[in-house]
Amino acid sequence: MKCFIVMGLLLSASLAQANPALLKDYEQQVRQANPAFAGFAAERGKALYFRESSASGKPMQCATCHSSDPRQPGKTPAFRPIEPLAPAVTPTRFTDSKKVEKWFRRNCDDVLKRECTAQEKGDFISWIVTVK
Repeated sequence: MKCFIVMGLLLSASLAQANPALLKDYEQQVRQANPAFAGFAAERGKALYFRESSASGKPMQCATCHSSDPRQPGKTPAFRPIEPLAPAVTPTRFTDSKKVEKWFRRNCDDVLKRECTAQEKGDFISWIVTVK
């Protein structure tokens, strides 16, 4: 029985991590543009999440839909539910590269009216995986 509990804890801990290949890819992209890149920073990722933008004509930030606590569910502008963004709560978040890119593209365009940079994506993921 103890073995199953330990295995369950190890599995849930491993699922709450972002896909390492995804972060490595973002790092390579950033280094191509900036060889002096010193690494992703969770603080910048958190700042991006709470940064308010009026690019869409009204004040908006990631937390507008995803909630100010990423461990909590959010709602789309059409009031559809959004699962919690934090991988600690939704372990499959940031594990599928195609889904991650799809949602970054859509959400960055909605909030910032532009695509997020590889550094912004890496910073954001570096922060969100620390939210427990």
